Amino acid sequence: MPLAISVQLYLVLILALYGERLVELVVSNRNVRRLLAKGGREYGRGHFPPMALFHALFPAAAVAEVLVLDRPFPGIWGWVSLTVVVLAQGLRWWSVATLGGAWSVRVVVVPDTPPVTNGPYRLLQHPNYLAVVLEVAAIPLVHGAWLTAVIATLLNIWLLAVRIPLEERV
Repeated sequence: MPLAISVQLYLVLILALYGERLVELVVSNRNVRRLLAKGGREYGRGHFPPMALFHALFPAAAVAEVLVLDRPFPGIWGWVSLTVVVLAQGLRWWSVATLGGAWSVRVVVVPDTPPVTNGPYRLLQHPNYLAVVLEVAAIPLVHGAWLTAVIATLLNIWLLAVRIPLEERV
């Protein structure tokens, strides 16, 4: 039996998300090399592998829930969730652009570099993490994968409870 058009489009969305993640990794790796060459130091290496694994698996979990539990497209809530995903991507890339060469998926700090206070950082202390929280909750809900949304959101909160205090300390 062929997949419903909404499921096919959802798979395209998830593949686009994975493509976006690959672009992030390329940008991040380039920036990390530059930051380390400037005397930067990496912090929090221990929490990074679980965070990377989480971000690699949660979209696949959403797809699995949609396929295995035959989740239907939730109508207006799916469209609202998709809008949140798009807005979260905008906030994420605004944050990345504002940080420029200082942005990475790792915590790398060059000594005596002041915190960034322009762009979205003039409004929020951690705009990129707000984008991540919104994205993790909304991506599964685009196609009714509410169980993944709940579990992934709780895991993400746990990961950020480690990551954000680390960044604030360094």
